Amino acid sequence: MRRLLLISAGFLAMSAAAPLAASDSGHGLSLPAPASRTFSDTGQAGAHKLAAGPWQDGQLTTQTAKGQLTTETWRLPGKGRATGALAEMLAEQLAGSGYDLLYQCTQDSCGGFDFRFAIDVVSEPQMHVDLGEYSYLLALRPGAPGPQDDAYISLLVSSSPGAGYVQITRVTPASSEEHDTATVTSTMTEPAATLALPDAPIGDQLEQNGYAVLADLEFETGSSELGPGPFASLGTLATYLRENPQRTIALVGHTDAEGSLDVNIVIYKRRATSVRQRLIEEYGLPEAQLSAEGIGFLSPLDSNQTESGRNKNRRVEVILTSTRP
Repeated sequence: MRRLLLISAGFLAMSAAAPLAASDSGHGLSLPAPASRTFSDTGQAGAHKLAAGPWQDGQLTTQTAKGQLTTETWRLPGKGRATGALAEMLAEQLAGSGYDLLYQCTQDSCGGFDFRFAIDVVSEPQMHVDLGEYSYLLALRPGAPGPQDDAYISLLVSSSPGAGYVQITRVTPASSEEHDTATVTSTMTEPAATLALPDAPIGDQLEQNGYAVLADLEFETGSSELGPGPFASLGTLATYLRENPQRTIALVGHTDAEGSLDVNIVIYKRRATSVRQRLIEEYGLPEAQLSAEGIGFLSPLDSNQTESGRNKNRRVEVILTSTRP
């Protein structure tokens, strides 16, 4: 086990540009202003599996952590947020709070798409993960007198063209008060998150949120083939991509929770592929600018307990995969 010691030119530059506030707790984290919390949840006390190694050979290496689970997500508005520098800055703070590094990776060494969808991630728009640029780490603060008092924290850091995103997951001893005092602070009062509304132009949604739902698409009954259309969302998306040839996107098929995950992934990847082909064949977009994936029911927009929620969850989204303006 090695002590967290991560300092880089990027971290130093970020620290100079945005001084950090002193945290209210010895185990707190401070984020560059103006950070705003977009999600907070306290789960059940128990045993929780946290990623502790890469996705490889079809499975994820995990560490079982026992205690109270809490999850927060934060958004840091501003273009040019460097994912690596932000992750290193937070790792340095953890080192100062007595944490030891158990595992750390970036998108390629983590396992890319498979790693991202094997771990629990808060849904859009509260948390955004760029599949081409994200960082993850798991750290442990050894307990006293023994392992039953260990505290774990995992960080998932990514960005969109207009903001940085951080998901903080903690598992602390159920008898401890740390989950009440391990705070995250910013150097400014929290503003409301600035997100493009779902009815905003697709280009605006991609630039500000990193993704957009192609809500008007219809598929042939009992088929993965896209209907005849025309579909306004595809025309708008094609215009955006022509005007921004440096941008790349992924079309991602989502399902409700009915049926097996493997089957749902296959079916909705076919639907995403059908949309991709339409954009290439009818709108003349280059193949290299678009990819297609399916993730099944792993990222719902609404509850799968109702028919309206299931209808909303069955969709094709477009996400921005390029990492530079």
